[in-house]
Amino acid sequence: MTEFRPPGAQGAADPGDDAAYDAVVLAGGGARRLGGVDKPGVRVGGRALLDRVLAACAGARTTVVVADPRPTARPVTWAREEPPGGGPVAALDAGLRHTTADPVVVLSADLPFLDEGTVRRLLAALRASGSDGALLTDPGGRDQPLVAAYRAPTLRRVLKALAEEHDGLTGLPLRRLTGALELTRVPDPVASFDCDTWDDIATARARIREHGHVLDEWISAVKDELGIDLDVDTKVLLDLARDAAHGVARPAAPLTTFLVGYAAAQARGGEAGPEAVAEASRKAAALALRWAEEAAAAKSDAAPDATPDTRPDAE
Repeated sequence: MTEFRPPGAQGAADPGDDAAYDAVVLAGGGARRLGGVDKPGVRVGGRALLDRVLAACAGARTTVVVADPRPTARPVTWAREEPPGGGPVAALDAGLRHTTADPVVVLSADLPFLDEGTVRRLLAALRASGSDGALLTDPGGRDQPLVAAYRAPTLRRVLKALAEEHDGLTGLPLRRLTGALELTRVPDPVASFDCDTWDDIATARARIREHGHVLDEWISAVKDELGIDLDVDTKVLLDLARDAAHGVARPAAPLTTFLVGYAAAQARGGEAGPEAVAEASRKAAALALRWAEEAAAAKSDAAPDATPDTRPDAE
């Protein structure tokens, strides 16, 4: 697809309960429209497309990636359809064999704007509807069956019937599977955006550098690169950096936030998490405020033309 619209639907709905689920990510396609390049490994915002999708389903009890194994930011279970390249239905069947939860979230590996909120929204829609699956639709209203949550027992039953009818699942189109299911549709023009062409890749790379997204994207990329799985209040850190820069000196901002992170890592053996960051930030911000107050007081105490030996308090 090449159509893209600004964000509007993401994060707007009630995410529902965080019930246990498994995830199957299909990452073994041929990417013919990209010239056969390794599409799951293409980077958007410094992160591989596959890693971005894995971050969105981080809440899964088990995540199965159907593809040849490769380094990933999160640990996963690897699976492969037989023969390799047998198509999405065969790949889904191979991945589903490694899952035990009901429901199961099924995702393609080329969704740069998918996030955990979208996954929770799909799961909530599935629970509320009582249908066999809940899937996203794109800006044109087209179904996106590889951005969906399904009832695993129903998928297994339909896949078994298709395999018996067609003497296997290799080469079967997804519509043969989804046509046998009762589906609930969830419109989302952003999370449904997938990268089939280099134009799509360029659009995704440009969008995450827009003012409203670049900071969150950068922080997510850094956390992936450093192997950090920690959610902190970025506003607290930004306020601290501002106070340190204004109240002390501009270079104090990055140095202070580094020291806050180091202190949080040392707290309770590094097990305190976001609370330790918040506490260290509070202490450092209070120190920066005291520093600024002392500097202001020192200026007001001095005479307008004071020199070191003509100040009012000089002996």
